Amino acid sequence: MNTQDLLLFDALQEVPESQLQWLIDHSENERFAEGDYIYKPGDEIRGIHFILSGTIEFYRIQAGSKLPVTEFSARQVTGILPYSRARGAIAFTHCRTDVEMITFPKAGIREMIAQHYELTQALVFVMTNRVRDFAITTQQNEKMMALGKLAAGLAHELNNPAAAIVRGSDTLGEHLRGAPETFRKMMLTRLSLEEADFVCDHIRQSLTAAERPVPGMLERSSQEDAISDWLHDHNIPEAADMAENFRHYGLHPSVLDEFVKKLPAEYLGTVLSWMSSHFTTERMLSDIREASQRISGLVKSVKIFTHMDGGTDKQYIDIHTGIRNTLVMMQYKLKKGKVEVTEDFDLTLPPVLALSGELNQVWTNLIDNAADALEPQGNGVLSIRTARDGAFVKVTVSDNGPGIPPENLTRIFDPFFTTKEIGKGTGLGLDAVMNIIRQHHGSVKATSEPGHTVFTICFPINGEAH
Repeated sequence: MNTQDLLLFDALQEVPESQLQWLIDHSENERFAEGDYIYKPGDEIRGIHFILSGTIEFYRIQAGSKLPVTEFSARQVTGILPYSRARGAIAFTHCRTDVEMITFPKAGIREMIAQHYELTQALVFVMTNRVRDFAITTQQNEKMMALGKLAAGLAHELNNPAAAIVRGSDTLGEHLRGAPETFRKMMLTRLSLEEADFVCDHIRQSLTAAERPVPGMLERSSQEDAISDWLHDHNIPEAADMAENFRHYGLHPSVLDEFVKKLPAEYLGTVLSWMSSHFTTERMLSDIREASQRISGLVKSVKIFTHMDGGTDKQYIDIHTGIRNTLVMMQYKLKKGKVEVTEDFDLTLPPVLALSGELNQVWTNLIDNAADALEPQGNGVLSIRTARDGAFVKVTVSDNGPGIPPENLTRIFDPFFTTKEIGKGTGLGLDAVMNIIRQHHGSVKATSEPGHTVFTICFPINGEAH
């Protein structure tokens, strides 16, 4: 091992040979076999590693699966670098091949900084490049994970209305197959023009009436019983859904009495049966329409959430749109955890200059974390508040969960720090939140005590640093 070997490293080509010799003299030669682990998560990092040959991979375990982070090969530098805050390994450091390297001990870094400027400068440059690359990679990964958090719930939310459409269309098809017989019976009636107009007018009025208040279960049952009794008293063979249809469209006994006065007795049953059949068709179409609109609304929320129509530049947006769409996307998880959501929005807030898709990632991570914290208690409350604070917009996301222990509160924004069980948390969510808000020249603060955790986000309305 000599200085010429180190000069082959791109990072060290401008370092004087005297400093490289000093590095060699104070470093230890190490060899590892294929399959060896140099570090496991939590292990203390021994120093700066200069890889002479072989390949090292870094990976984490998430949801029981191996998640590659990065890899380093010959003539690359890894380990703890000057001015780095890293202390322990955050991933498995695994030798994919036999590896040879020299390791400069952590204890000597202070002397390096004090006495060997060019060597320190070169290694700091390595670190800044690595931080930049890491930030870009983790931000992109966190975007995908933020969407992944929504996938199961969104699939459930889409499946329900989709199943309703299939079920409704099948039932409607069966119902319409009986329409010819109903039509034949109606054709055999001998209604006058006045009587036919009376029936058609009632149908139009029932279908176009203003939306009626929805009665409670007991009141609804009482109304349907009254209609069933009326049909029985008038010797009308009641179809299973006739009383429900008439109740739904407001044809109560007092209204049905008008049909007795206006129509011949021998045609009353046929006319009411035909009307009920028409109402059944309308209700099925309404159910299909409602389910379709639900799907359309969810797709619209996804489109807005991912900001498909936007570019990469900041735009003036209503932040409430993003928060509400995020809540729509998270609805399944919130309902599953029996989490009540309260909104206190300042709707006088002006549009803010921001990256809509990035902010949606912030809301997703904060709401998702709160939902995870509240789920065990089954009666949690998640509160979201917006307000103006001078030239800034302030958003607070709070919950009444168990809180964050004081010893963890100062670490929650550190990359890969998580208190969630293995496979459930990546430790990147709040780090991404911090990076995104800094990108918006803002700040994120967290306070917590049992029963009250608050995240406060502030950033300038006009998008400019203050």
